[in-house]
Amino acid sequence: MKMLKPDFPFFDHKKIHYCDNAATTQKPQAVLDVTISFYTTLNANVHRGLYETGELATYTYEVTRKKVAQYIDALPEEIVFTGGTTDSINMVATSWALCRLKKGDVIVLSELEHHANLLPWQWVASQTGATINFIPVTKNGTLEMAALDHIITRTTKLVAVTQVSNALGTTVNLEPIIARAHAVGSRVLVDAAQSAPHQKISVEQLGVDFLAFSGHKMLGPTGVGVLYCNKSVHEELVPYRRGGGMVRSVSYQDATWAPVPHLLEAGTPPLAQVAGLGAALEYMTKNVDFAALRAHEAALVKATVCGLEKFSQITLLGPVDELILQGHILSFTVDGMHAHDIATYLNTRSIAVRAGHHCAQPLAQKMGYEASVRVSFYLYNDMADVAALIAAFQELFA
Repeated sequence: MKMLKPDFPFFDHKKIHYCDNAATTQKPQAVLDVTISFYTTLNANVHRGLYETGELATYTYEVTRKKVAQYIDALPEEIVFTGGTTDSINMVATSWALCRLKKGDVIVLSELEHHANLLPWQWVASQTGATINFIPVTKNGTLEMAALDHIITRTTKLVAVTQVSNALGTTVNLEPIIARAHAVGSRVLVDAAQSAPHQKISVEQLGVDFLAFSGHKMLGPTGVGVLYCNKSVHEELVPYRRGGGMVRSVSYQDATWAPVPHLLEAGTPPLAQVAGLGAALEYMTKNVDFAALRAHEAALVKATVCGLEKFSQITLLGPVDELILQGHILSFTVDGMHAHDIATYLNTRSIAVRAGHHCAQPLAQKMGYEASVRVSFYLYNDMADVAALIAAFQELFA
């Protein structure tokens, strides 16, 4: 794996072992430069100004849309810019599900889901009379695939599932889920917040209807995300918000709407953030081999597992055997100590981790813990980060 850490000025200012990448990632200088440059040399609204700066801003915005489309094997008109994964999923809930589902319809989720892929569907169910069924999670943190035919049935109208669990690191085998969903005529949404930064995704090969991810988890700025909407669902969508930029024509009495993606991009979009996202994708395309990245992250997870297994006080969570082959997340609990206390202690050793239920509280309850410590790696982490973590626990348990 190419050494990329020097590209990230955060580490020049913070002497820290940053192991909270599932929450957000650091930004390379190239992304910072483009984001600042937009404000200093290109700051104009898009799709509006018939002057050079405005046209250049629009060009930058739409070129980034093409970059995103290429990144996931989609068409540019299938890419909607949002505020992040949460915003993207809420967009589907409001613009598609709320006006299409009714009493008797079923939404299928997995028990691994982040709150962002649970709470919007609870709301839709409460508003439409639809019900929610769940693909069960097993004791080791994988999904019970044998139950699919009984859970995804002809009454299922939407299956919304994560590709990688943010709490346990579980990689979900999407193929049988998507195949079963489409066999019964259901739409499919994939939460790719924890997968898009770490692996090559082809929406064409997956065959999904919706896919959501965030810019800030893949080296880009905060405040920008992506919603992929397959062209086959465009005619089923209604506006998410109403305002400038999403109309075809307006009178005092009525209005008609622009096509997707503009239908779902009312108002001023996150302009500089989109430019920064484009720079992040350029950086990743130039510097990251996904096979090498996944091997690098898995090696860090394996080293962490080997180190932590030596301490009888620590219980590793999730499908550990799978995580050491293809994971970037590892969660664990410590006997007799709250996860928040562990995270606070690690902070005194300049190690940044996440502690809590990781916005997956029902999953934590199902797995039998209140809170866990989560270590998550990315392309700038190295074995020194693992060594620091293990050394901290050796000192704690000495």
